[in-house]
Amino acid sequence: MKVQQILDRKLRNEILAISPDASVYKALEELERHNIGALLVMEGPKLVGIFSERDYARRGILKGKPSRESLVKDLMTSPVITVAPHAKIEECLTIMTEKHFRHLPVVVDDQVLGMISSSDIFQAILTQYQNLVSSLEGYISGRPM
Repeated sequence: MKVQQILDRKLRNEILAISPDASVYKALEELERHNIGALLVMEGPKLVGIFSERDYARRGILKGKPSRESLVKDLMTSPVITVAPHAKIEECLTIMTEKHFRHLPVVVDDQVLGMISSSDIFQAILTQYQNLVSSLEGYISGRPM
């Protein structure tokens, strides 16, 4: 399975982003409002970073930086590792595991197409295995696939 297939399956694949000059508090409000764990940080159409709950916990709270007074650009992760829509989900899982990321922006020719999460990948893998098991059960029982 490829990343594009995950993007196609997502019910809502809007680009959720925030400006690097926004307050961290505003970013946290957006995370809560959309019930997500990370936002893309963009200057116009250009991806400049990613801001996650983990960034806030490690670079904000633990360093005593108040969310209302801190800017996203001071806590975000940058540069951002991205994947192309034709990347295999196994490649993404490897990147996420090795780099300890939970989110990967999907980019082609500097255009952001969306973002996938570790949950998206786990769901895709689970679906693949469920389909495989169903096919094997059908084969064993003589049912057409």
